[in-house]
Amino acid sequence: MSDESGERSESRGIGDAVERSSGDPRVLLAMNAVLSTWFAWIVVWGLDFVGSAEFALRSVATLALLIFALTYVLVLR
Repeated sequence: MSDESGERSESRGIGDAVERSSGDPRVLLAMNAVLSTWFAWIVVWGLDFVGSAEFALRSVATLALLIFALTYVLVLR
C-alpha cells in the first residue's frame, strides 16, 4: 500500500492499531472474553476426546481466564 506522498506505509501491528482506534475498549474486552471461552471450550473438549483431561466447567473457565489474561497482556505490550 502507498499513501498520497508515494511512500509505502509500514504495518506496525495490532498494538498500534488499538492505540489509534477511537472505538470502545469494552468491545475489545468482550470479544476477547467470548473468543477465549470458545477456544478454551474447544481445547478442553479435545483433551477429553483423546482422554487427556476430563471435560468440566472448572477446566474450561480456568483455561479461558489464562487465555484471556495472556491475550490482554500481549495486546497491551
